[in-house]
Amino acid sequence: MSVVPPTVTDMATLPNPLPKLATDPTGTALGLQLPPGRLLDATDEGPWHEPLLWLADVPAAPGAWAAVEPARHTAGLLPVVIDVGGSQGAPEGWELMPGEMSYPGDHDAEEVLEDFWYECVTKEDAKWPGLANAPTPTTASAPDSATGSAPEPDPDTVATDIADALVDGGGPLKAPRLALVPARRSADIPAAIGWSGPMNHENDTARLCAVLRSWEDRFGIRVVALGFDHLLASVASPPTTLAEAEAVAAEHFAFCPDNIWQDSDTTIRAYAENQLLNQPVWHFWWD
Repeated sequence: MSVVPPTVTDMATLPNPLPKLATDPTGTALGLQLPPGRLLDATDEGPWHEPLLWLADVPAAPGAWAAVEPARHTAGLLPVVIDVGGSQGAPEGWELMPGEMSYPGDHDAEEVLEDFWYECVTKEDAKWPGLANAPTPTTASAPDSATGSAPEPDPDTVATDIADALVDGGGPLKAPRLALVPARRSADIPAAIGWSGPMNHENDTARLCAVLRSWEDRFGIRVVALGFDHLLASVASPPTTLAEAEAVAAEHFAFCPDNIWQDSDTTIRAYAENQLLNQPVWHFWWD
């Protein structure tokens, strides 16, 4: 299989420091002390022209996320927890498709949400009560920070806490491993590795990353974990009123309708109350 050539997506990203780890596996030159791990370049069409991510060979433990924090500042490598315990195993079996991804910055989050919204609402199995009469999602909603005097939580600190809880058995991950991905921002991680988890909803994951960017700006989210077909994000500033939560619930439906369709008895209000209101974690799953 021939090596895949660079694309426009690559030119829109930062230089990839991962090849340095081939001769410096502990990352000393990057100010790190990495556990045993490997560089992955496997895609659905053969080896990529450069490593897509570094993946630890040992189970992640509390403190692992914080230990690689220097890589964010010195090398542009962002941490993410990879769940290798699913039926597809490690990312080598995930059908990564970086060549199919555009650049997240080329998409408007509100336009993406509107496109998804109308596509999902018109499907025959869209039986979410009240959905057809609900307003289309917009990116205008955000928590009202003026209602309190407490300082806003730091998104990276919240992400660290959530990552520690996940690898300590406090979440849906079966076999968490720490990974490092070259990306401009946390929201871009799925597209940067060519993640195809939402394939049945959207082939170009960069469009979903545009929505993640919007949530990153408005709610302080960070992409903390990826599995073969699911994504988990920490949320530093979640909706604090039911009205805000209901507005974001519409965005979640457009972004990941399977979150709603897998529970046919739920409603906009119930989803907002149970999954979004003051919740520091958002979990998405695509069938």
